[in-house]
Amino acid sequence: MPADLITEPQKPVTMAGLFTTRAEVALHGMYEISKVLAIPARLETTLSNVLTLLSSFLDMSHGLIALLDESGEPNVVVGSGWSESNAKSHFELLPQLAIGQIVATKMPLVVENVANDPLFEDWIAAEHWRGAPRISFIGVPIKEREKVVGTLTIDRISDGHTSFKFDEDVRFLAMIANLVGQTVRLHDIINRDRQRLMGEQRRLEKELSERIKPARATGLRMRGIVGDSDAIHSVLEKIQVVARSNSTVLLRGESGTGKELFARATHDLSERKKGPFIKLNCAALPESVLESELFGHEKGAFTGATSQRKGRFELANGGTLFLDEIGEISPSFQAKLLRVLQEGEFERVGGMKTIKVDVRLVAATNRNLEEAVAKGEFRADLYYRINVITILLPALRDRREDVFPLAQEFLKRFNDEHGTHLAFSGSARDVLEGCFFPGNVRELENCVRRTATLSQDKTIIADDFACRNDDCLSSTLWKGAVEAAKPFTIISRPSASSMTGPAGKPDREMPSSVNNGSCSGSPATCPETDTCSLLNGDGQSERERLVDAMERAGWVQAKAARLLNLTPRQIGYALRKHKILIKKF
Repeated sequence: MPADLITEPQKPVTMAGLFTTRAEVALHGMYEISKVLAIPARLETTLSNVLTLLSSFLDMSHGLIALLDESGEPNVVVGSGWSESNAKSHFELLPQLAIGQIVATKMPLVVENVANDPLFEDWIAAEHWRGAPRISFIGVPIKEREKVVGTLTIDRISDGHTSFKFDEDVRFLAMIANLVGQTVRLHDIINRDRQRLMGEQRRLEKELSERIKPARATGLRMRGIVGDSDAIHSVLEKIQVVARSNSTVLLRGESGTGKELFARATHDLSERKKGPFIKLNCAALPESVLESELFGHEKGAFTGATSQRKGRFELANGGTLFLDEIGEISPSFQAKLLRVLQEGEFERVGGMKTIKVDVRLVAATNRNLEEAVAKGEFRADLYYRINVITILLPALRDRREDVFPLAQEFLKRFNDEHGTHLAFSGSARDVLEGCFFPGNVRELENCVRRTATLSQDKTIIADDFACRNDDCLSSTLWKGAVEAAKPFTIISRPSASSMTGPAGKPDREMPSSVNNGSCSGSPATCPETDTCSLLNGDGQSERERLVDAMERAGWVQAKAARLLNLTPRQIGYALRKHKILIKKF
């Protein structure tokens, strides 16, 4: 934006012409800045971008936004190009006395020449402009209702010839400050909601650890879920407790881990088990169809709507609604879904009547929602709304003892469907238990069905499998899964028996430090060193201390390591040893 649209022109102009021009500049500036404020991002980054954009609409040298704590002292100061590394330098540019007057009076402050004003006697930043003809200053308060929560200030260097319309600049800055104040308030609301939901999550997790009984002792079994591993029992124990409440459950895990079965288990173990269980795959439908599927539509709402239709929310009233692949819905539809989750009400497409429902939501995703929120692809408020209780579903490689029982179950289904009597030989079992299965249970089922279909005998042997005939296309996926894990999945180092590929051949050599489960290095450098002695407690107290330290450190391993006087490698080993899943916020 040309500077002569902001500063007083040297040629005569009418007041009407000047006001119209400046009004257009202010309107366009507010529009552009409001777009920046609407982008989900870290608050400091957003405010820094606002100041960068503001400099294109105002003739200014520098700008600062200071946010105040409860005592009125600045605790966050942001300027153009703010970063963690230069955050401290922005505090040095802040004129403390001038800020204090703005906060005390709740009024704007305009100083045409800071050299003649006592409020700037000790202003360190003035040294940067030593020799300038004149430095002027404008500051306005950022308010939340009647309370001042921060200030927006700019300074500019005058060359002695250009004059400024300070009153117009103050009005423009006051409007921007109002927008910033609303954004700060929104961030505070989201943070409080996040803290409340995290507190609820911790409470339920504590209740979970105190009230659950071992699944093996109670004989807990759910339809469709096959397995007797510790990982499966751990998930079922959590679901058994979580199902007693109406809290939203988010199932996370890799594709093919059976999210729908565990969602069904959550419903069957709840007090809503007599109600309907309705499911929908969000990734399979475009947004326009998804809205009709979830909320229903009235007759004539769109072409082809020949009759009224109830949506999935309405059909699930009194029961459970399972939304699979919830991370794939568009940002615009996320806002519509958030309203239903918050208010429990909606309108059918093309309808005016508000419908209230009582639905327990179970959602599932294999996406990294935290990364999607950071990129602005997933709303933060919806993330906190659905992420009340998170249950991580184990990958098949983390429950290897379940591979053969699952394979037998799939072969039994195949026999029932086709009237056959196929069985696995001992060599076939070795092949199945030695495979990595990056596609998890879904890939295992496909493998069993393909092998059973092509088998020439009643007994399936090792050579019947595709991997023994160089015909296994998933081997490429297998190699990639060893090297890179999903962000929310901890992939254990494969054991010696599992270091073979789909063809039963060694994929790579194991490091000598883990070949025999021991290490000759020093405790400071060896992650395999027994951490029980370092934490001074037995196995149970060690785990409790680890969890306590991680919670106090916000689940940042490096911080927790400092609290426990350990190295990051040692605490990483200890977390894996006790099977403590890392929480992502």
